[in-house]
Amino acid sequence: MVAYIARRVAYLIPTWIGITLLAFFLVRLAPGDAAHSYFVRVHDRQPNQAELASTRARLGLDRPLPIQYLDWLGGAVRGDLGTSYYSGREVTDELVSRFPATLQLATAATLITLVIAIPLGVVAAIRRNSLLDHLLRVAALLGASVPAFWLALLLIIVFSVELQWLPALGRDGLQHLVLPALALALGEAAVVARLMRSSLLEVLGEDYIMTARAKGVPERRVVIRHALRNSLGAVVTEVGMVFAILLAYSAVIEIIFVWPGIGRLAVEAIGQRDYTMLQGFVVFSGTVFVLVSLVVDLVYLWLDPRVALAQGRGVR
Repeated sequence: MVAYIARRVAYLIPTWIGITLLAFFLVRLAPGDAAHSYFVRVHDRQPNQAELASTRARLGLDRPLPIQYLDWLGGAVRGDLGTSYYSGREVTDELVSRFPATLQLATAATLITLVIAIPLGVVAAIRRNSLLDHLLRVAALLGASVPAFWLALLLIIVFSVELQWLPALGRDGLQHLVLPALALALGEAAVVARLMRSSLLEVLGEDYIMTARAKGVPERRVVIRHALRNSLGAVVTEVGMVFAILLAYSAVIEIIFVWPGIGRLAVEAIGQRDYTMLQGFVVFSGTVFVLVSLVVDLVYLWLDPRVALAQGRGVR
């Protein structure tokens, strides 16, 4: 088990280096000139060639790209992601100040996903091929097909404009959290519910489940104590990935609901051609994603220790 955990931790290093490479070089492929945009924003006029060259030198954009990358990577290893071209603040400070809002939104959405998906998946599996099962499968299919931004606008129209039950914009108390969390959660809940159903059906067909039933164990006990835990492996992995994705890529929902998270900060940085902020966002989000993936792997290992044994046999 220790060797398995050590291998998983070791995999994070090349993965993180790959994230930094993508963050740095893909941002540089974006159209436009960051130095030109910076000068116009600061001085409110067009620069001449000398001023443009001076601005590039001040921002460090006149050096070869490999040198720029290595300098930036050295700072990123120490937690220094550079200085924002737009605000002049440290990128790390801005991301850290915005991250709690995104964490709150992603956590609430993940909890709603679990509360909705697991009971529905279990009910659908227990009542396989019944009318209720068919209705739940259709509802899950529709939920997984609806874009989050469309659902967000629909929720605003119904609950904020028409019924006036919940506020639509900003972050000020739990009432403001409900609609954006629902907009993020409902689509993911549909996916997790379908996965829960299929995983539980697979486990219910195992020999030890049939043996327990043959011994006269009550069906409720068979499902809850014997089948449910063994069916949670794939579901835990999916929920962990959902949480990581919501942390990193909830930008559209944050824009719609004016939620002050890192996704909204990244969208603003795109419009401002703020290279350092975009690089920092990608690295910060990617780091969170790989760390959450590591936690998910460890939880999966706790649920099913056979994973480590299988990995060890594969390596030998």
